[in-house]
Amino acid sequence: MTFLKYLDLKSVPCPLNVVKIKLALEKLSKNEQLIVELDKGEPEEMVFKNLKEMGCFYEQIKGHERFIKIKILNEK
Repeated sequence: MTFLKYLDLKSVPCPLNVVKIKLALEKLSKNEQLIVELDKGEPEEMVFKNLKEMGCFYEQIKGHERFIKIKILNEK
């Protein structure tokens, strides 16, 4: 069974949003998923870059004019 955790990071500046995602991922159990909403632009780019560096699997599940919603799978 997969459990979802939610993090609303709209209007949270870089690099604070990256730090909050890392902390949330550390608290997840195996096969839990983290749903994150964040602003487009620099926050989106920084988060994607850091997730790739961390080897996390993620996908965009919703797009909006000003923000996106992504799903991050914790496989540790």
